[in-house]
Amino acid sequence: MDMVNSNLKEEKKKVSIFYIFSKRAIDILGSTVGLVLLCPILLIVAIAIKIESKGPVIFSQKRIGLKGREFKMYKFRSMVEDAEELKKDLMKKNEMSGPMFKMKDDPRVTRVGRFIRKTSIDELPQLINVIKGDMSLVGPRPSLPKEVKKFKPWMKKRLDVKPGLTCFWQVSGRNSIDFEEWMKLDIKYVEERSFWVDINLIFKTFFVLFGDENAS
Repeated sequence: MDMVNSNLKEEKKKVSIFYIFSKRAIDILGSTVGLVLLCPILLIVAIAIKIESKGPVIFSQKRIGLKGREFKMYKFRSMVEDAEELKKDLMKKNEMSGPMFKMKDDPRVTRVGRFIRKTSIDELPQLINVIKGDMSLVGPRPSLPKEVKKFKPWMKKRLDVKPGLTCFWQVSGRNSIDFEEWMKLDIKYVEERSFWVDINLIFKTFFVLFGDENAS
């Protein structure tokens, strides 16, 4: 009986062909339109980053995507050039539980960086990742390889879908949510994902762009 109930539950979780195609269509259309409309903002931010500090405008980093595949994720650089080296001395001040590192008043963040993080503008270059197919507009935020290695077995279910620009965590408090609760929200998305869930999360994310007190 338990086996039957388990199979029925799995059947309900199966994603329709309509959802798969509609999600990819929304990803391509939304990202392309977004890049075109936001082009002036992207240019201004790029110039501001270049003027304020040394280093590249775009920061790329290896992240883990669908089924554990690695890809290069793009962001506007919001930190000083030697941020990774300085991180070693800041680990004791980590404010996030689990393997993730988060620090509200991170001294490595530049002035421009604080603004683009607060408004999530630093994430906009990931629209290119979405067009390439590495990411989706909606999905769990992509993790670092070293973070995934420390995941508990149940947390790896979040790798069953493409990582995204926004998710339940992104619109539900971000850094005010502890690591385990964050993972539960990601699993919730994997199990409940649908066309309407994605549309709802995309609309909610627009409010984040005007400033999120939990962003850093």
